[in-house]
Amino acid sequence: MLPKIFIVLTLLVILGSLASGLIFLIKDNGTSTRTAKAMTVRIGLSVFLFLMLMLGIFTGAIKPHGIYPNVPADTPTPDRNN
Repeated sequence: MLPKIFIVLTLLVILGSLASGLIFLIKDNGTSTRTAKAMTVRIGLSVFLFLMLMLGIFTGAIKPHGIYPNVPADTPTPDRNN
């Protein structure tokens, strides 16, 4: 449960940084560096979250699942071509 909370909180901070960048862009009319700093923070947080997800999967703290997680192995999955 703790990894899920961490992921959601990080995504909310990323969205907050995106929103602040938009506000800085509108208010400053491109005359300050606040927009670039907000976007730098957003990119840094996104890379950090990606690396933490990879670390969580590697250590077993996060268990990835497929598109159909509860389908037994002998049951055919739906064909997308038909």
